[in-house]
Amino acid sequence: MDLLNNDNGKKQKRSAGFTILSNDANDGHGGYGAGTLNLDQVTPLFIDVEAEEAFIDMGAMHARSEVEKRVKFIPDADAVPKEGEKAYWLVWITIGVKDKQPYYAGVAGCYMTVNKKAKRGYKNLPEHVNYMDKSIKGHILVDHMDVRSRAVLKDFLKAHNEAMWHHADAKLHQDLDV
Repeated sequence: MDLLNNDNGKKQKRSAGFTILSNDANDGHGGYGAGTLNLDQVTPLFIDVEAEEAFIDMGAMHARSEVEKRVKFIPDADAVPKEGEKAYWLVWITIGVKDKQPYYAGVAGCYMTVNKKAKRGYKNLPEHVNYMDKSIKGHILVDHMDVRSRAVLKDFLKAHNEAMWHHADAKLHQDLDV
């Protein structure tokens, strides 16, 4: 028996996860690590539907935002107690560059509810992952959001950086023109 191996005869469990990198560690070579996800240009923006407020919480990148903390999410919206429930949109915003100018390249909103008192919430996790992916790929998916929330999103994006707003695709302007 190897005295330096202190695993008590147990096999090590291998992680089946994926790696999220900051910056491009590959420099485009396509070898080991190719296919990793670079999230440097993605920002999670929450919209509080009732308060009509928008705020950024980077903790959402790993489902650890203040909105999500201490809440067990379930896939059935009807199972979340309605008294004390708050509705949110988690909007994935990706910044791109065209003509040497930054712009809002991908914007995709996902609905969720949270009841902090009951420690329960609703979100469709596959939808959140797919919409983040679509945002990274430059898709605009906001036309399913309620009118008030789209107005809050539009105001936030314009106030955050008006130049990026003006360089954004016409589809974003059309979908948020409420």
